[in-house]
Amino acid sequence: MNTRTQELMNFFQSHGGVARFSTVLKAGFHPDSLIALEKEGKVEKIARGLYRVANYTHGTHPDLVIASLQAPRGVICLLSALFFYDATSEIPKYVALAIPQGSHANRIKYPPVRFCRFASKAWKAGIEEHEIERQYSLAKTIADCFKFRNKIGMDVARDALKVAVTEKNITPKEIMKYAKICRVDSIIKPILEAMI
Repeated sequence: MNTRTQELMNFFQSHGGVARFSTVLKAGFHPDSLIALEKEGKVEKIARGLYRVANYTHGTHPDLVIASLQAPRGVICLLSALFFYDATSEIPKYVALAIPQGSHANRIKYPPVRFCRFASKAWKAGIEEHEIERQYSLAKTIADCFKFRNKIGMDVARDALKVAVTEKNITPKEIMKYAKICRVDSIIKPILEAMI
């Protein structure tokens, strides 16, 4: 392995073991270096324009990372975000990604993904940046779950609200802030009052 391909391996390691082809090019690497690493079996293509270090695991939520990299405007939401925060016993069958209304949804083969279209104000509110992926805060996720209660189930939303307040120390005030943005404050308020 020459020095340039070793530098590219170091680049992958510094980016959590995963990088988009465009990111590799912007960092000043030639496509031939990536092809050389792929032929040596040190890097593998996992999706269109997305590469990772071979046999590399992405922490505890690899599907969230891979889905996020394939949908740059997507924000992890609903059951996927609840699962990340350990605020539900439900296991998501797909990665839920929020995108702004009117925007294009990328075709993603793996992992299974469902896109939820959010109004601009609701899409922008409560985004947290994690190592590679972006997702909503737990308080915003609770409000979103009540907004999409017909898709994920009212019981799941109620249980997540209870966990958020009693175990995760999320304040009712914080939840209500996002409930107003998502226009579900009249649904969440009586449930919160009954809990307190």
